[in-house]
Amino acid sequence: MNLIPYIHSTDNVSWFVDDLSSRIVAQTGIPSDRFHLGKLILQSLKDDPDFVLQIDGGTGQSETNKSVLQRSIQCAVSLTELGLKKDDLIVLMGYNHLDLAIPLYAALYLGLVIFNVNMEMGVDSLEQVFASKKPKLIFSQSKKILDIKNSLKTYEGDVKLVSFDDNDERDVLNFSELMNGYKNDEAIENFKPTDLDPAETIAFITETSGTTGAPKGAALTHKNLQMAIKSNWLRFDKFPTPTRSPLILTPIHWISAGLHFVFSPILRYTRTQSSKPTTREHVYHLINTYKPTHLITTTPYILALLENRGQCDFDSFEFIHVGGCPLTKDVSDYLNKTLPNVRSPPLGSLGQPIANFNYRLIDITTQKDITEPNIQGELWLKGPTIFKEYYNDPENTKAAFSEDGWFKTGDIMYRDENYNFFFVDRVQLLIHYKNYQISPLEIEKVIRQHPGVLDVIVTSVTDVQREELPCACVVLKEGHRVTEQEIKDLVKDSLSDPKQLRGGVIFLKEMPTTPQLKIDRRKIKEFVINTVREA
Repeated sequence: MNLIPYIHSTDNVSWFVDDLSSRIVAQTGIPSDRFHLGKLILQSLKDDPDFVLQIDGGTGQSETNKSVLQRSIQCAVSLTELGLKKDDLIVLMGYNHLDLAIPLYAALYLGLVIFNVNMEMGVDSLEQVFASKKPKLIFSQSKKILDIKNSLKTYEGDVKLVSFDDNDERDVLNFSELMNGYKNDEAIENFKPTDLDPAETIAFITETSGTTGAPKGAALTHKNLQMAIKSNWLRFDKFPTPTRSPLILTPIHWISAGLHFVFSPILRYTRTQSSKPTTREHVYHLINTYKPTHLITTTPYILALLENRGQCDFDSFEFIHVGGCPLTKDVSDYLNKTLPNVRSPPLGSLGQPIANFNYRLIDITTQKDITEPNIQGELWLKGPTIFKEYYNDPENTKAAFSEDGWFKTGDIMYRDENYNFFFVDRVQLLIHYKNYQISPLEIEKVIRQHPGVLDVIVTSVTDVQREELPCACVVLKEGHRVTEQEIKDLVKDSLSDPKQLRGGVIFLKEMPTTPQLKIDRRKIKEFVINTVREA
């Protein structure tokens, strides 16, 4: 019998990571070190010192593994000299310059908790974040120091501030001072990462997007992230060569950017990022100069980049991940037409289950398992990559997990006979009218068919009988005039009586967005309630 040899790239990734982790365990004698991100990164940097790990396209500077290794160890020693210890929390707020990764890797060596914070947060938001997360050290740009100080006026506890760039504040360390002022050659030479339990030790806190409620800090352990490494290569055919070169346009507080910072030294691929604002012209420069193969972005951003298609050569891209909001058929068709080398998948299924997860569909009314195909229920997940908890938030943690440890995703889905899963809506977004549970996405899909509609979000208002009435918030395309009745008639002709727009239609100039550039349904809901109340 002639067998066709077939090895998937994820097999090669598994073997590569297994070899790396086995060498580490052989050195330390600690079996769980195979999940210790700090030790994995440290060894990876040593294995290929001449490899270019990161490029700042804003300055044209690049940095090798050897330099990152030396600087991250120096930073770890300096953080130890400052008194930081395992499980202390540090905040990273900065542009995507070459220094940003240095305290990140140092923190992973030491078992510190990393919380990446949006640079655009105002004083009130920062005050709430710092009060709940209780940082011991905050890295930031000098332009944000005053806001940070104002937000800490009511903070209970000691916190040190470090500015990545020069600043004139006497009580704020410059990053260069941190690196040079605590220099200890012997400690650097003999440096060893902190031993820890990777299954329990938190590596990152990533904030939920806050599109339907207040943001929460999901705590990801070292093991959570290590187990996700090979899933990072699911869409690619070869490993380790030719490896991909992602273009990182998102700030560090986006989980997509944070994962690239962690995975790139381990999987040995070069990050292209920029310390400059990612204007369209600058992004064109980055693409034309560095020829990236991979991009994660949002629908509005990729559409903006494609407006002047002739100024940029997109042919280097092998994969563009578009997310954060629905990808409609017209946008998908436009991307296929505009980018000849890119083929978007057929719209519909999210695909079949992947490794590292167990799956359940639960009836949201009876809380019983759904075992038949084509019946909607809430998706529950369990597995080693599921986050540990909501940080310092036992109430929301308890609500998010079942008593036997299943994570309630809040996503309404169904599966077909072949276990292809289909997304329906979020549990929190369902509109309850009489005895019906109505999906806003179903109504939005109908309204988007109108040629004058650019975007739409359906929410609800409550009447005197406490019934939730569907209400559409519509953004029109430039130059189009559409009436409320036209939108109502479109829904009336397409959907059943309970799904009619009894709450009305509101026209907006633009949709409010979260810092992650997702449409902020919570703000839209508040706006609609206030509009109806004032009417």
